Amino acid sequence: MALTSEEFGTLIVEEREDRVTVLLNRPEVRNAIDQQMVDELHRVCDHLEREPKILIIAGVEGVFASGADIDQLRERRRDDALRGINSTIFVRIAKLPMPVIAALDGYCLGGGAELAYAADFRIATPGLRIGNPETGLGIMAAAGATWRLKELVGEPMAKEILLAGAVLGAEEALRINLITQIHESPVLMEAAHNLADRIAKQDPLAVRITKSVFHAPAAAHPVIDTLAQGMLFESQAKFDRMQAFLDKKAEKKANKADTADRTRK
Repeated sequence: MALTSEEFGTLIVEEREDRVTVLLNRPEVRNAIDQQMVDELHRVCDHLEREPKILIIAGVEGVFASGADIDQLRERRRDDALRGINSTIFVRIAKLPMPVIAALDGYCLGGGAELAYAADFRIATPGLRIGNPETGLGIMAAAGATWRLKELVGEPMAKEILLAGAVLGAEEALRINLITQIHESPVLMEAAHNLADRIAKQDPLAVRITKSVFHAPAAAHPVIDTLAQGMLFESQAKFDRMQAFLDKKAEKKANKADTADRTRK
């Protein structure tokens, strides 16, 4: 059964044949991530784990997510931290079978930034402001930033963000490869769907296996690469796609020869 927005209170959800689009929808608090939103994101993951599709995540009204809901966060205690409320859902999103695209506009701070770090792709508008100000609130970024950010941008810049409170604009985020594209706000979602279109043109099984192998521990390579390739070598899509490639190549060659023959005549 397809996902519909009527099922959710903090998300706007659209499902297509090959993708699901999720808009974080708490504009009154700049899309701050609260417990209800976490619960609803788990429901989206339930669906995408059963029916793998590309996921696009964005926010409404020019904001991705301003962070965790401070009203709720202020009341949380040690046992709440140990439950890993945000880190659990972000790990689950990162492990979804098909790629995740985060389309970032405006504020992308704290938990919002950590959600973006969990995506496979991050594109943004010129108005992006991304960072982790948690230490200024007497806590730490504990939902993935301390290890994902180092992998994404390297240790020195990760420390600037995590320890010194640096908040980056779009151009600097692009320069350090934290994002890969900048688009004006009115066409951000179009750009996200264009990227999803490119992914959707690939063989879905090959994309899923490549994503899994990409994130495998270093010690698992190259054995896991070889085993995964062995699986793909037996897939029907491999034979069909390679035959189509060869047929197209042969057709181009024939057309070129035919053109040359007519020119000689």
